[in-house]
Amino acid sequence: VEDVIEQADYLYGSGETEKLYRLLVQHKNSDDAELLWRLARSSRDLAQLGSTSAEEKRQLTYDSLEYAKKALEKNEANFAAHKWYGICLSDVGDYEGIKTKIGNAIIIKEHFQRAVELNPKDATTIHLIGVWCYSFAEMPWYQRKIAATLFATPPTSTFQEALRYFHMAEEADPNFYSKNLLFLGKTYLKLNNKKMALLWLSKAKEYPAQTEEDKQV
Repeated sequence: VEDVIEQADYLYGSGETEKLYRLLVQHKNSDDAELLWRLARSSRDLAQLGSTSAEEKRQLTYDSLEYAKKALEKNEANFAAHKWYGICLSDVGDYEGIKTKIGNAIIIKEHFQRAVELNPKDATTIHLIGVWCYSFAEMPWYQRKIAATLFATPPTSTFQEALRYFHMAEEADPNFYSKNLLFLGKTYLKLNNKKMALLWLSKAKEYPAQTEEDKQV
């Protein structure tokens, strides 16, 4: 198992998305949480590729959630299993409609928070909690109405809370992710602080693009 994980991490670092998936999918019946969360991440990465068909993308998105769920069942104390379960559950919500997406929101945040408890230095998960807060802070009125029918106390957040998490993520790992810089800029804009918004948006623009996501930023 350790050899497979070592090989997988090398392929991940090299951006070999398809090769990595082919390696890990052979181990989909494994009982090892470390392998399973990597397979969940790999399935999701393959789904995000422009060359993946819509039907394959859907299948991979649902598969990735199953692998993350299995990783959690095998080891509840694995921070990455919580993180990827939250991410994959959110992705599945894109197929199941706004009601399901809002309904899953509290579960998603709980898994992100558990991941941060288990690994306080994981900047990506802290960033994801920030994104969660941001999306609830800017939620349109009709979605708020749906949330009010689903929960006795619907989840809410503020741009100030989102900002706090984006800054915490930067403190944990400075300049780790173009999207964190972008969200810092966007959040400062929402708070009408144009000077700080410009500072962070400039940093996002100057960020060296290494992935498809960076290029989009």
